[in-house]
Amino acid sequence: MIRKILNLLVITFVFAFQFSFAGNRPGENKQSQNPFFNEFNILIKYDSIDAEEIKSATEIAIENAKNSLQNIYNIESGKRSFENTTLALDDLYCDVLKVYGPVYLMANVHPDNKVRNTANSKIAEFSKFFNELSLDEKLYKALKDYSATDEAKNLSGYKKKFLEESIADFERDGLNLPPDKRSELKIFQDSLSQMSIEFSKNIAEVDDYLIVDGADIEGLDEEYKTAHKTEDGKYKIDLSYPSYFPFMKFSVSEKARKKLYEKYNTRAKDKNIVLLQEVLKIRKQIASILGYNSYAEYITEDRMAKNPTNVWNFENNLIDKVKEKARYDYNELLEVKRAYLNDQSVDVIQPWEAGFFNDRLLKEKYQLDQNQVKEYFELNNVLDGLFLIAQQLFDVEFREVKDPSVWQEDARLFDVIQGGKVISHFYLDLFPRDNKFSHAACFPMISGKMTNAGYQMPVASLVCNFPKPTESQPSLLPHSEVETFFHEFGHVLHNVLTKSQLASFSGTSVSRDFVEAPSQIFENWVWNYDILTRFAKHYKTNEVLPKSLYDKMYAAKNVGSGLATLQQIFYGLIDFTLHDKYDPYGDTSTTQVIKKLQNEITLYPYLEGTNMQAAFGHLMGYAAAYYGYLWSKVYAEDMYSVFERNGVMDKNTGRRYRDIILAKGGSEDELSLVKEFLQREPDQEAFFKSLGLNDMDD
Repeated sequence: MIRKILNLLVITFVFAFQFSFAGNRPGENKQSQNPFFNEFNILIKYDSIDAEEIKSATEIAIENAKNSLQNIYNIESGKRSFENTTLALDDLYCDVLKVYGPVYLMANVHPDNKVRNTANSKIAEFSKFFNELSLDEKLYKALKDYSATDEAKNLSGYKKKFLEESIADFERDGLNLPPDKRSELKIFQDSLSQMSIEFSKNIAEVDDYLIVDGADIEGLDEEYKTAHKTEDGKYKIDLSYPSYFPFMKFSVSEKARKKLYEKYNTRAKDKNIVLLQEVLKIRKQIASILGYNSYAEYITEDRMAKNPTNVWNFENNLIDKVKEKARYDYNELLEVKRAYLNDQSVDVIQPWEAGFFNDRLLKEKYQLDQNQVKEYFELNNVLDGLFLIAQQLFDVEFREVKDPSVWQEDARLFDVIQGGKVISHFYLDLFPRDNKFSHAACFPMISGKMTNAGYQMPVASLVCNFPKPTESQPSLLPHSEVETFFHEFGHVLHNVLTKSQLASFSGTSVSRDFVEAPSQIFENWVWNYDILTRFAKHYKTNEVLPKSLYDKMYAAKNVGSGLATLQQIFYGLIDFTLHDKYDPYGDTSTTQVIKKLQNEITLYPYLEGTNMQAAFGHLMGYAAAYYGYLWSKVYAEDMYSVFERNGVMDKNTGRRYRDIILAKGGSEDELSLVKEFLQREPDQEAFFKSLGLNDMDD
C-alpha cells in the first residue's frame, strides 16, 4: 500500500499527509519547534523552512514511524482489531508522509538551492525507509493474524478493501519470499529509489539553450522577443515550456527549430541514458525475484488493466482506430508545407516542422490565429472562470488567504469552503523560475482522513509554468494552456473534495490507470462557448470572445487529433515496451527502441542522434503506466457525456460526480464507481467522438 501511495505523489505526479501526533513521543521537543509539525489542521509555515529543519523533520518522522510500528507489533494476536492494527497502519502512513510530501514539494519548487538539495537528499532517506516498510515481515504477520479474526472476516466496504489490498501489496512486495531473496529485493529497491531521484534531478538541472539572431526569431510576438533578448542583441532560447514551445510553433527559421528540437530531445542524455539502462535492469531483476515475467506484468496486476495483454490490445486497437485520422492530419500539413515552399514534391513532415505548419494550417485553412486567441485568455480571468465553474458545479467556495506563508512570493493559498466551513486548502504556484519543476502538476500535500480530532483537511498544490506578467502585458495563455490549467485543477478537486475515511484512499489514491480521468474530464469545459463567455475576455477591451472566433477554434478543435493520439500511443508504448518486451542486458539500446517505435507508430521520422528517453521523466514515476493517460480518457469522456446530456452546469450532475467519483477516492472499486455515475456499462463511443473520429465516417 505504501508503494502504491508513493507512486501517486505527483499527479502528472506528491502525496503528503498531515496528522496530529497523539501522546508524548521521542523527539517531542524537537517536533514542537519544527514547522513541519503543527497542531491539527494548522498549515505548515513554508516561508520559514530551512535545510536544517528538513533534516530534523525527516529524522523525527522516521523515528516516530518506527515507534508506531513497535506498537503494532506488540499487540497480542488474540487482541488485534481493525483499530489497533489496520487503522494504526493508515495512521502510520499519515504520520510519516505528512513530512515526506512537503519535503518532496520543496525539492521541486523551493527557490533556495540549499533547501532544494537537502530536500532531495532526504527523499532518498524516506525512500529507504519505505522500502524497508514494504518488506516488514512483522507488520505483514500482524495484518495476516488480524485477517484470521472473526472481526476481519466480517469487514465490508473500505475497511475490507484496505485490509485485503494491504496484505496483497505486502505479498507483491516479496513478503512470501525467503529471507535471502527479500534482502536482495530490498537492495534493488533502495538502488532504484536513488536512481529515480537522480534521473529526475538530472532533467531539472538541464540549463542548455540556443542563441539565435533576429531573423531566426521572426514570427514570435514582441513580448517573447523582449523576454529573450540578450545584451548583445541576440536571443537566448532555453528549453523551458514557455520558451521552447512558442519558438517551435512560430519561428520562421526551420534551421533554428531543428537545432532547438535536437537540444530538447537530447536533454540529460550524458547522464540519463546510462542511468535508464541501469533502472531497467533493476526493474527486470525485481520482477524476476517476485515471480513475474516482466515489470509491466507486475505493475498492471493491481491496475484496472490487470495484465500486459490488455494494455497491448488497447494500444494496438487504438492505433488501428486513429491511423486514418492521423493520415488525414498529416496530409493537411503536407498541403500547407507544399504551398509554403512552392514545391509539390514534398512528402515528409519532420518533427520540428509539425508545430510550425500546424499553426499555418490553423491560420490559412481555419483562419485561426493562436496569438489572437490568447488575447482573450488573461490568466486572472481564466482563474476566475475556472473557480466559477467548480464552485457552482460542486457547491463550494474558494477564498484566497491574505498574506499566506508560502515558499515563494508568487505562490498563493486558497481555502475551500462548503456549508460555511473551511474543508480544505490549495496552493497555486503558476510562474517559471530557475530550478523549479518545469512542467504542470498537482502535488497533493495532505490527505483527507477521519481522526479522533475530526476530519483532517486535505491540501494540494498546483504547480505550473505559465508566462509571467510583465510591466507592459499580463500573462496571456494559449487555449491549449487553458486546457492544461483545467486539467491540473481537476486533480486538485479530486484531492481537496475527498471525504475518504482513510488517508490511503484519499483523493488521487486510486488506480494509476484511472487517476487521470478526473483531470481529463475537466478539460471539456474550456470547449463550451456558453462557459467561455463567462471569463474569456480581451485583456485590453474586455470584449467577450466573439462567437465567430470561437467557431473557428471549435472547427479546428480536432485538427491534428489523430497525430496527437498517435504521439500519446508512442509515449505509452515506449514505456510499455521497455518494461515488458525489452531486454536491458541485450545488445539493443533504448535509443534503438525509440527509433523503431517512432518510425512505426508516428508519421514523423526519427532524427538520428536524439535521445528523448533521457528526459522522459514518466519512465520513473509512471513506469509501465503511461498507457493510463489514454485508458483513463475513455472513462473521462464517457462520464462527461452525462454532463452533455444533462447540461454542463447542471448542479445535480455536478454533485453526483463530486459525491461518487471525487469524494470516494480509492475507497471503492473505480470501475464500480464509474458504472454508478453513468448508471450503465462504460463504452468508448464518447472517447472516439472527442477525437473527431466520428467525422471520418461522414
